[in-house]
Amino acid sequence: MNFQKRKQKIMVQLEADGEVDIKNIAALLQISEITARRDLNQLAADGLLYRTHGGAVKVNPLGKPHDFVNKSAQNAAVKDAICRRAAAQINDGDIVFMDCGSTVFRLCQFIKNKKIKVITNSLPVVYELQDSAVSVNIIGGELDKERQAVHGTTAIEHINKYRTNKAFLGVDGISAAGLFANSENEASITTAFAANSGYTYILCDDSKIGRETYLNFASLNSISAIITNADDDKTLEFIENGVLVLTTGS
Repeated sequence: MNFQKRKQKIMVQLEADGEVDIKNIAALLQISEITARRDLNQLAADGLLYRTHGGAVKVNPLGKPHDFVNKSAQNAAVKDAICRRAAAQINDGDIVFMDCGSTVFRLCQFIKNKKIKVITNSLPVVYELQDSAVSVNIIGGELDKERQAVHGTTAIEHINKYRTNKAFLGVDGISAAGLFANSENEASITTAFAANSGYTYILCDDSKIGRETYLNFASLNSISAIITNADDDKTLEFIENGVLVLTTGS
Protein backbone atom coordinates (compact mmCIF):
# COMPACT_ATOMS: atom_id res chain seq x y z
CA MET A 1 0.00 0.00 0.00
CA ASN A 2 1.50 3.35 -1.04
CA PHE A 3 1.63 6.47 1.11
CA GLN A 4 -1.39 8.14 -0.51
CA LYS A 5 -3.65 5.16 0.27
CA ARG A 6 -2.27 4.94 3.81
CA LYS A 7 -2.86 8.68 4.20
CA GLN A 8 -6.54 8.30 3.24
CA LYS A 9 -7.10 5.52 5.79
CA ILE A 10 -5.27 7.44 8.53
CA MET A 11 -7.35 10.57 7.90
CA VAL A 12 -10.61 8.56 7.91
CA GLN A 13 -9.63 7.01 11.24
CA LEU A 14 -8.62 10.39 12.63
CA GLU A 15 -11.91 11.97 11.58
CA ALA A 16 -13.87 9.16 13.19
CA ASP A 17 -12.03 8.98 16.53
CA GLY A 18 -10.40 12.41 16.84
CA GLU A 19 -7.05 10.72 17.47
CA VAL A 20 -4.94 7.81 16.26
CA ASP A 21 -2.38 5.58 17.93
CA ILE A 22 0.83 4.44 16.21
CA LYS A 23 0.36 0.81 17.23
CA ASN A 24 -3.26 0.74 16.06
CA ILE A 25 -2.39 2.42 12.76
CA ALA A 26 0.41 -0.10 12.18
CA ALA A 27 -2.00 -2.98 12.79
CA LEU A 28 -4.79 -1.45 10.70
CA LEU A 29 -2.55 -0.80 7.69
CA GLN A 30 -0.34 -3.86 8.21
CA ILE A 31 2.84 -1.78 8.30
CA SER A 32 5.67 -1.40 10.78
CA GLU A 33 5.43 1.09 13.63
CA ILE A 34 8.41 2.93 12.12
CA THR A 35 6.48 3.44 8.86
CA ALA A 36 3.38 4.49 10.81
CA ARG A 37 5.43 7.04 12.75
CA ARG A 38 6.95 8.44 9.54
CA ASP A 39 3.51 8.71 7.93
CA LEU A 40 2.19 10.69 10.91
CA ASN A 41 5.24 12.95 10.88
CA GLN A 42 4.71 13.66 7.19
CA LEU A 43 1.03 14.43 7.69
CA ALA A 44 1.93 16.73 10.59
CA ALA A 45 4.49 18.52 8.41
CA ASP A 46 1.73 19.01 5.82
CA GLY A 47 -0.50 20.56 8.51
CA LEU A 48 -3.11 17.76 8.41
CA LEU A 49 -2.77 16.63 12.03
CA TYR A 50 -0.93 17.29 15.29
CA ARG A 51 1.64 14.75 16.47
CA THR A 52 1.46 13.56 20.06
CA HIS A 53 3.81 11.28 21.98
CA GLY A 54 2.17 8.03 20.89
CA GLY A 55 0.21 9.07 17.83
CA ALA A 56 -1.69 12.10 16.58
CA VAL A 57 -4.83 14.20 17.08
CA LYS A 58 -7.01 16.27 14.77
CA VAL A 59 -5.92 19.77 13.90
CA ASN A 60 -7.57 22.52 15.93
CA PRO A 61 -7.28 25.63 13.73
CA LEU A 62 -7.79 27.86 16.79
CA GLY A 63 -5.11 26.17 18.88
CA LYS A 64 -1.37 26.64 19.02
CA PRO A 65 1.05 24.02 17.59
CA HIS A 66 1.71 21.11 19.92
CA ASP A 67 5.33 20.57 18.93
CA PHE A 68 8.08 21.55 16.52
CA VAL A 69 6.80 19.55 13.52
CA ASN A 70 3.42 21.18 13.85
CA LYS A 71 5.00 24.63 14.09
CA SER A 72 6.87 23.96 10.86
CA ALA A 73 3.52 23.35 9.14
CA GLN A 74 2.31 26.89 9.89
CA ASN A 75 2.46 29.06 6.76
CA ALA A 76 3.78 25.97 4.97
CA ALA A 77 3.32 27.18 1.38
CA VAL A 78 5.40 30.31 1.99
CA LYS A 79 8.09 28.39 3.85
CA ASP A 80 8.27 25.79 1.08
CA ALA A 81 8.67 28.46 -1.59
CA ILE A 82 11.56 29.95 0.40
CA CYS A 83 13.13 26.53 0.87
CA ARG A 84 12.87 25.61 -2.82
CA ARG A 85 14.82 28.80 -3.56
CA ALA A 86 17.33 27.84 -0.87
CA ALA A 87 17.72 24.27 -2.15
CA ALA A 88 18.66 25.65 -5.57
CA GLN A 89 21.74 27.22 -3.92
CA ILE A 90 22.98 23.81 -2.70
CA ASN A 91 25.15 21.59 -4.90
CA ASP A 92 26.46 18.06 -4.52
CA GLY A 93 29.63 18.12 -2.44
CA ASP A 94 28.58 21.08 -0.29
CA ILE A 95 29.09 21.09 3.46
CA VAL A 96 26.17 22.89 5.06
CA PHE A 97 25.13 24.21 8.48
CA MET A 98 21.39 24.04 9.26
CA ASP A 99 19.94 25.43 12.49
CA CYS A 100 16.76 24.58 14.40
CA GLY A 101 14.42 27.10 12.74
CA SER A 102 11.02 25.84 11.61
CA THR A 103 11.55 27.25 8.11
CA VAL A 104 15.02 25.72 7.86
CA PHE A 105 13.52 22.35 8.82
CA ARG A 106 11.30 22.43 5.72
CA LEU A 107 14.44 22.67 3.57
CA CYS A 108 15.02 18.97 4.33
CA GLN A 109 12.38 17.73 1.88
CA PHE A 110 14.13 19.48 -1.01
CA ILE A 111 17.70 18.25 -0.37
CA LYS A 112 17.22 14.56 0.47
CA ASN A 113 18.68 13.41 -2.84
CA LYS A 114 21.70 15.72 -2.73
CA LYS A 115 25.12 14.22 -1.91
CA ILE A 116 26.04 16.75 0.74
CA LYS A 117 27.06 16.88 4.40
CA VAL A 118 24.78 18.67 6.87
CA ILE A 119 25.92 19.77 10.34
CA THR A 120 22.98 20.64 12.57
CA ASN A 121 21.77 21.17 16.13
CA SER A 122 18.18 20.29 15.17
CA LEU A 123 16.78 16.87 16.11
CA PRO A 124 13.90 17.14 13.58
CA VAL A 125 16.45 17.83 10.82
CA VAL A 126 18.47 14.77 11.89
CA TYR A 127 15.36 12.59 11.89
CA GLU A 128 14.16 13.89 8.53
CA LEU A 129 17.50 13.35 6.77
CA GLN A 130 18.60 10.09 8.39
CA ASP A 131 17.52 7.82 5.52
CA SER A 132 18.48 10.17 2.71
CA ALA A 133 21.56 10.70 0.53
CA VAL A 134 22.68 13.40 2.97
CA SER A 135 25.49 12.71 5.46
CA VAL A 136 24.48 14.15 8.85
CA ASN A 137 26.76 15.45 11.63
CA ILE A 138 24.88 15.93 14.93
CA ILE A 139 26.07 18.71 17.21
CA GLY A 140 26.48 17.68 20.85
CA GLY A 141 25.37 19.62 23.91
CA GLU A 142 22.34 20.23 26.11
CA LEU A 143 18.91 19.40 24.69
CA ASP A 144 16.23 22.07 24.66
CA LYS A 145 13.07 19.92 24.71
CA GLU A 146 10.76 22.70 23.59
CA ARG A 147 12.90 23.65 20.60
CA GLN A 148 14.01 20.06 19.94
CA ALA A 149 17.52 21.44 19.52
CA VAL A 150 20.95 21.28 21.10
CA HIS A 151 22.45 24.40 22.70
CA GLY A 152 25.15 25.35 25.18
CA THR A 153 28.92 25.73 25.48
CA THR A 154 29.66 22.23 24.20
CA ALA A 155 27.52 22.85 21.12
CA ILE A 156 29.46 26.05 20.34
CA GLU A 157 32.77 24.20 20.76
CA HIS A 158 31.52 21.52 18.38
CA ILE A 159 30.50 24.06 15.73
CA ASN A 160 33.85 25.85 15.98
CA LYS A 161 35.67 22.67 14.96
CA TYR A 162 34.08 22.69 11.52
CA ARG A 163 34.04 24.86 8.43
CA THR A 164 31.25 24.84 5.88
CA ASN A 165 30.85 26.60 2.57
CA LYS A 166 27.18 27.44 3.26
CA ALA A 167 24.84 27.98 6.23
CA PHE A 168 21.04 28.17 6.20
CA LEU A 169 19.71 29.84 9.32
CA GLY A 170 16.55 31.36 10.78
CA VAL A 171 16.06 34.44 12.94
CA ASP A 172 13.21 35.85 15.01
CA GLY A 173 13.60 39.22 13.33
CA ILE A 174 15.83 41.13 10.93
CA SER A 175 16.11 44.83 10.13
CA ALA A 176 18.74 47.36 9.10
CA ALA A 177 19.89 47.20 12.74
CA GLY A 178 20.84 43.54 12.32
CA LEU A 179 19.68 40.10 13.46
CA PHE A 180 17.32 39.52 16.40
CA ALA A 181 16.62 36.48 18.59
CA ASN A 182 14.32 35.64 21.47
CA SER A 183 17.02 33.90 23.51
CA GLU A 184 20.77 34.05 24.06
CA ASN A 185 21.05 30.31 23.38
CA GLU A 186 19.69 30.66 19.87
CA ALA A 187 21.70 33.82 19.24
CA SER A 188 24.97 32.12 20.22
CA ILE A 189 24.30 29.15 17.94
CA THR A 190 23.42 31.39 15.00
CA THR A 191 26.54 33.49 15.58
CA ALA A 192 28.76 30.40 15.67
CA PHE A 193 27.24 28.98 12.48
CA ALA A 194 27.70 32.26 10.61
CA ALA A 195 31.28 32.72 11.83
CA ASN A 196 32.31 29.29 10.53
CA SER A 197 30.54 29.40 7.19
CA GLY A 198 31.83 30.81 3.93
CA TYR A 199 28.39 32.04 2.88
CA THR A 200 25.41 32.54 5.20
CA TYR A 201 21.77 32.57 4.08
CA ILE A 202 18.95 33.76 6.32
CA LEU A 203 15.61 32.10 5.53
CA CYS A 204 12.68 34.22 6.68
CA ASP A 205 9.15 35.06 5.62
CA ASP A 206 7.95 38.64 5.36
CA SER A 207 6.66 38.68 8.95
CA LYS A 208 10.27 38.64 10.19
CA ILE A 209 11.38 41.54 7.97
CA GLY A 210 11.66 44.76 9.98
CA ARG A 211 10.86 42.92 13.21
CA GLU A 212 13.07 43.76 16.19
CA THR A 213 12.71 41.42 19.15
CA TYR A 214 14.38 40.78 22.50
CA LEU A 215 18.06 40.51 21.53
CA ASN A 216 19.96 42.29 18.76
CA PHE A 217 22.91 39.91 18.52
CA ALA A 218 24.63 40.57 15.18
CA SER A 219 24.93 43.11 12.40
CA LEU A 220 23.99 42.57 8.78
CA ASN A 221 27.71 42.20 8.04
CA SER A 222 27.55 38.71 9.55
CA ILE A 223 25.34 37.36 6.75
CA SER A 224 25.62 37.10 2.98
CA ALA A 225 22.06 36.73 1.70
CA ILE A 226 18.39 36.68 2.68
CA ILE A 227 15.86 34.36 1.06
CA THR A 228 12.32 35.62 1.58
CA ASN A 229 8.88 36.14 0.10
CA ALA A 230 8.92 39.84 1.06
CA ASP A 231 8.44 42.46 -1.65
CA ASP A 232 11.05 44.95 -2.83
CA ASP A 233 9.86 47.76 -0.56
CA LYS A 234 10.62 45.68 2.53
CA THR A 235 14.01 44.42 1.36
CA LEU A 236 15.55 47.57 -0.14
CA GLU A 237 17.35 48.45 3.10
CA PHE A 238 19.18 45.11 3.05
CA ILE A 239 20.34 45.60 -0.53
CA GLU A 240 21.57 49.06 0.41
CA ASN A 241 23.60 47.40 3.18
CA GLY A 242 25.29 45.02 0.75
CA VAL A 243 23.16 41.94 1.49
CA LEU A 244 21.99 39.85 -1.46
CA VAL A 245 18.20 39.36 -1.45
CA LEU A 246 16.70 36.32 -3.18
CA THR A 247 12.91 36.38 -3.36
CA THR A 248 10.48 33.59 -4.09
CA GLY A 249 8.93 35.66 -6.85
CA SER A 250 12.11 36.01 -8.90
